Amino acid sequence: MAVIHRATLVPSKLELLDPWLARQPWAGGGGELGRAGSYRFDDPDGEVGIEGLLVERGGTVFHLVLTYRGAPLAGAERWLIGTMEHSALGTRWAYDGVGDPAAAAALLRGATGDQDQAVLEVHDGDAVVGFQEPDVRVSASGAAAPSSFAETPGELPALLSDGPVCEVTFGGATLRVARVLGAQVGGSARLVARWRDGEDVVAALA
Repeated sequence: MAVIHRATLVPSKLELLDPWLARQPWAGGGGELGRAGSYRFDDPDGEVGIEGLLVERGGTVFHLVLTYRGAPLAGAERWLIGTMEHSALGTRWAYDGVGDPAAAAALLRGATGDQDQAVLEVHDGDAVVGFQEPDVRVSASGAAAPSSFAETPGELPALLSDGPVCEVTFGGATLRVARVLGAQVGGSARLVARWRDGEDVVAALA
């Protein structure tokens, strides 16, 4: 279960992502950045927020996997997008999730059907005030396959290639993550996202 706080973020997620996205060679173009939807996965240890965010710019939909941490992730400086001040949780370090082991593991489990997307529980302070329906639904598709990776404490995903599809190795498995929706993401075990305007593969076990 993912906890959604009634809180303010400074900067907002889109304000944080706007300049970062503009620097990515696979993003291209310019224009106003808008939110199309998001989904979340639980971190089994309950320490890391894991969010798949769909954003639109210039007619292109991007799939950005973000992690939110209460302290810097050792060795992951290249994947740091920036920090935000959260009115309930304090400083949050936001990472490009393809380089964060918590997100890589969740995407691999999601693609193989071993982990469902998180239920969104809304908190106001310490009180649970309800549940929020996700505006992106993700589910496993393709050949059923058990998780074939083994996490090693302290291991970070290793980048193989980056572009409209990013490819990393983690725990002995190869994970492909769509950064630009519409790009071909090969793999027999796939994570498919469905939102109001479309459906596409967002990650796969190669």
